[in-house]
Amino acid sequence: MKLNERSVAHYATCDSPADHAGFLRKRVERHHHHGTSYQRRWFVLKGNLLFYFEERESREPVGLVVLEGCTVELCEAAEEFAFAIRFDDAGARAYVLVADGQAAMEAWVKALSRASFDYMRLVVKELEKQLEEACKSLAACRKSPQRSFSSSSGRKRHLSNPALQPLQEKPTTLENGYSTWSSGGCVAGGATCTDHDGGQMKPPPLPPRRRSAAGSATGSPAPGLLPAMLESPVSPETICFSKLHSWYGQEITVLRRQWQERQKRGRP
Repeated sequence: MKLNERSVAHYATCDSPADHAGFLRKRVERHHHHGTSYQRRWFVLKGNLLFYFEERESREPVGLVVLEGCTVELCEAAEEFAFAIRFDDAGARAYVLVADGQAAMEAWVKALSRASFDYMRLVVKELEKQLEEACKSLAACRKSPQRSFSSSSGRKRHLSNPALQPLQEKPTTLENGYSTWSSGGCVAGGATCTDHDGGQMKPPPLPPRRRSAAGSATGSPAPGLLPAMLESPVSPETICFSKLHSWYGQEITVLRRQWQERQKRGRP
């Protein structure tokens, strides 16, 4: 693969951010001396290109490694914290590098392993697979019937709202042997009856008004009944059945007392 040296050198030293950078020692093979030495170099990783410089302040790189078709692995060497970049092609050169510590070595191996386009291709393929599964799941949700969802959600709202819950039947209470209309929340002392929605409940149908015997001839109520007849049977004091029963009982008591007085005046 041919590279333009001027373009590569500019890319190595331009202001574009580096994926990883730091000092490493690069092993150098000396065949005629049958020995091995290490050179300390400043390495800069940009994309799938690994540049190395003589010094950190150098303006031009002294070498370049294209990280394609290679593997990064730990290796056994005399130096601690060593790893190697090995290529798949037979007879290709292997780069043995030594970091300053365990953390630096792990960071370099991780960054170099993810630098190639082969790795990026695998990542893109996996992301495309996840996107396809997400689209299928979304399509299945859209095809599902909305009626079941709305009914279930409506039931949840119904159960969560106390005002929508069905009214529980309360046992009928007895007062003097008669059932009273107080299961809806009547309170003693003349309080009004309220339903579960906060409004007043309507009283039971009222019986027709009875005319007194004394007022039937003249068409006007008797003087003793005037205060009682002016009182509304649906006033707050008579809205409950027990209060309404007592209200009609007062009228009957007055009529009975008048009848007894007439009986006394009619005796010889």
